[in-house]
Parts: sequence; C-alpha cells; structure tokens
Amino acid sequence: MEKKEKKEKEQKLKQVEQHVIIQPPKFETANLTIIGDTKLVQHKFSEKARRQIMDKQKLGSVANKGKKKEPRDFDEMYRQAMYMSTEGWHGIPAISFRKAMVSACGIVGFHMTKGKKAIFCEADGFDNEGTPLVRITKGEPHKHEGYGRIADGGIDVNVRPMWDEGWEAVVRIRYDADMFSQAREDIWRGFVQSGEARFSDAGPGKAGMERCGVHSYVLSGVAG
Repeated sequence: MEKKEKKEKEQKLKQVEQHVIIQPPKFETANLTIIGDTKLVQHKFSEKARRQIMDKQKLGSVANKGKKKEPRDFDEMYRQAMYMSTEGWHGIPAISFRKAMVSACGIVGFHMTKGKKAIFCEADGFDNEGTPLVRITKGEPHKHEGYGRIADGGIDVNVRPMWDEGWEAVVRIRYDADMFSQAREDIWRGFVQSGEARFSDAGPGKAGMERCGVHSYVLSGVAG
C-alpha cells in the first residue's frame, strides 16, 4: 500500500508542468540637455604617453641609461588631450555621466548596485580607440596651461583643451523604468544631483579628479 502511494505521488509530480514567463526589461530613453556652469578641461591619456610607457617597460632597467630628454611639443600635447570622434567632433566620455549618475543614486535613496544595472548613457559616436563619446554641441576649446610639481621637485607644464562656461551637450540616458518606483522623477533628480556632485575623466569621488579637471553642469531640458 505504501509503495503504491509513493508511486502515485511520483507520477503526479511528473505530470506537473511549470511555465515560466520572463518579461523583457522595460527600457526607456530620455534626451537631457545640459549646460556647463563651470569650465570643462579634458585630460585624455594620450597615445604617445602610452607608447613611451610601453617602450620603457620593454627596455627594463636600461630604459633611461644615456637617453636624452626629447623636446616637448605643446601643440601636439593639446591635441592629444582632446576626446575627438572618428567623425571629427569633440566629445565627453559617456562613462563619465553614467558614473556620476550611479554615484548620485545614493543621494536619491536608490541602491547604487541596482543603479549600475538600470542606468546607461548612449554614445553619439566613438574615438579612434573605441571610447564611447557624448557630443559637445556648443562651445569651442582653447588652450589651458596648467602647472604642477613633479616627483623630483621640478615644475611641469601641461597644455590641455578647455571649454568656457556655457558649453552644451545632449545626453541620452537609457534606463530600466521597472526598476524605479518613480522612474522619471528619480532619473531627473539623480541627474541634477550628479551635476552638483560633478564629474571628471577620473569619475566622481575618485583620485585624480583635480588632475583631470572637475566640471559641473545644470539640466536645461528633458525630452522623451
């Protein structure tokens, strides 16, 4: 009798079918127009600097023996510090805005870990190294000379591209509306907060913000 009941139970379990329906994420996109209320200074890690580091590491301990210091081309330094798309326009790394918004999630009461999975910044194009960029729609760069003390006590001069206050960009934010209780309100508030928290090539709150340049913006308009 016991064996019969056990067998019937097993047969019932086999007959039970489970249907799992997986809903796709509800992604929406918004176009946010921003205006820089501070100057924008860029500090891209140049291709020349990478080559020099690689060449030095290949040579090992003999890298600096008998090597003469090459003259610096400040015009080339200025050009290589820019983020330029393959189409020829200036841009800002898209990851800068995404990092700033994820950092601001904590301010608006949203888990930053969830924010990383729910907020993305769409690129308008890419540079020749594949870096996703948001296009700067208003403003032109000019040379900015920066000074700093290096390890041996000397003074180092760097020339970087700088945009004056009033530069503009249209940032396309793609977000998972289902992950936000009040999706639009939280997104816009977070974006404004990230503008106040500021962003840089190094990312918000990261070491090197001062070296890379700290910038901030205000939200001018929302569409979508």
